[in-house]
Amino acid sequence: MNLDSLYSELTLKTTAKLALIVLDGLGDVATNAQSRLTPLEAARTPNLDALVVEGCAQGRMIPVAPGITPGSGPGHLALFGYDPIEYQVGRGVIEALGLGVELKAGDVAARANFCSLDAKGIVTDRRAGRIETSICEKLCAMLAKKVKKIGDTEVIIQPGKGHRFVVVFRGKGLEGPLTDADPHREGLAIPAAKPVSANSAKEKKAAELIAEFYRQALPVIAKEKPANGFLMRGIAHQPEIPTFQERYLLKPACLAVYPMYKGLAQLVGMTKIEGPQTIAEQFERYLAEYDHYDFFFIHFKYTDMYGEDGNFEAKKQAIEEFDAALPIFLRKRPDVLAITGDHSTPCVMKGHSWHPQPVLLQSAYSGNDKLERFSETGANLGSLGVFEAKYLIRYMQANAKMFDKYGA
Repeated sequence: MNLDSLYSELTLKTTAKLALIVLDGLGDVATNAQSRLTPLEAARTPNLDALVVEGCAQGRMIPVAPGITPGSGPGHLALFGYDPIEYQVGRGVIEALGLGVELKAGDVAARANFCSLDAKGIVTDRRAGRIETSICEKLCAMLAKKVKKIGDTEVIIQPGKGHRFVVVFRGKGLEGPLTDADPHREGLAIPAAKPVSANSAKEKKAAELIAEFYRQALPVIAKEKPANGFLMRGIAHQPEIPTFQERYLLKPACLAVYPMYKGLAQLVGMTKIEGPQTIAEQFERYLAEYDHYDFFFIHFKYTDMYGEDGNFEAKKQAIEEFDAALPIFLRKRPDVLAITGDHSTPCVMKGHSWHPQPVLLQSAYSGNDKLERFSETGANLGSLGVFEAKYLIRYMQANAKMFDKYGA
């Protein structure tokens, strides 16, 4: 019997309410330039502090494996209890689902974003200055009008938020994954997407389609500024994956703003609750939906965004914004509450990292680590220790008294 089977055998139905709040990219590292504090440590967080003093357990989580830097997909799948090495999902699939695209068997989806190119085709800004959503919608409309079909394959283009969009290729004989058509840094040309498996005819056909899509699409936006190019990554097809409710006997709901995180939630069968745009609005909607679901996933993006920008002060302020809204959420306390990140996004690195993210867990049975704040430093001292993120949901279930006794 494997471990998942054991957990399933021991799982009991519950009337408890569980909530997982994810501050994307929350974890950080302290440097001398930042007075040896992380943004979480530097932020004024009276409401989180009160929660900690009241009593909770803290620790740190390894999102995938020691030293491995995760993308948002693996980071969130681990938080949902799915081993991110076993369940590999392309970012394009996640983004497409989040934008409401109904994927069919054989569809290959790519997560794309507009970028800036110089006269030689070199990427000068991977995010095109973070253009407004309205500009993204205009550019996507231009592309969709000009490139509707390539050979026998339909091309579906769906705008997202800001500079992001999705491209879906719908035809026969296609499969992913492919390598990214993204150099992942400025100063280089856009690389060709290539098959991951050398002998896969389906991957080869998908790679040829994407190359042709670039040939037809780039001239359409060549004169636009600052977004005269685009990058594509996470090029893959949708895999088989068991639902969250099947695995945990919990009816789950998602409150997220950005399509990718809605897509991740939908991938595992969570109900997407649409509408709220701010964290305060998300918490208000949580109150309204409290009686209808057993498990709530609530996502806050801006800690990650400002970490990627290397903006320490803005990341600190985003944490303070979250903290200011927290009393709304606490009007209806779940029986089990976890607050964490999906990974670390240190400002000094301007990107995701391998550093374990801090986690806070509170329930009637979590114990009290007798700490005063939720921070990386405090989490290092907490009773949860350092553990793999895929076990967080199991700790939450245990705190909800969802496991029968194992053995005599």
